[in-house]
Amino acid sequence: MEKEFIELINTHHGILWKICNVYFYGSSYKEDYYQEILIRLWKAFPNFKGQSAFSTWMYRVALNAAIDILRKLNVQPECVGLSGKEYDKADNAETRSGNYDKLYCAISTLPEAEKAVILLYLEEYEYKEIAAITGISEINVGVKINRIKSKLNKILKNGKE
Repeated sequence: MEKEFIELINTHHGILWKICNVYFYGSSYKEDYYQEILIRLWKAFPNFKGQSAFSTWMYRVALNAAIDILRKLNVQPECVGLSGKEYDKADNAETRSGNYDKLYCAISTLPEAEKAVILLYLEEYEYKEIAAITGISEINVGVKINRIKSKLNKILKNGKE
């Protein structure tokens, strides 16, 4: 079981870094929170039944863990730049542009539920999968995505909501 978990985490580690970059943007404890989320995934792994893709299950558990950590800390994210090392951890070359940093800064200012929806949308999950992970209806996913996009456009153009 441990070997399977490690292989799955290694395959999908970019998901965890993206969640940490969105929910703990600018925190000097981001790597600690990554480890906390990883521990929660390990504890929840025996409950993974394979009824959905591992990445879908991982998103659900990791997002809930990140939201729980934020609630316990009762902190608001601060927008600061990412280092080259963090860009590498986040995923691939497409996400390393200057706009990436601005986008993640803007996303970090959104409410927790909206962060989850837009993060999954950016990962190119289908509305049905986003609905399953977040617990909202598939129709509501589309509405939320459009509203979030408008909100992000406003934040990126004006520097505020």
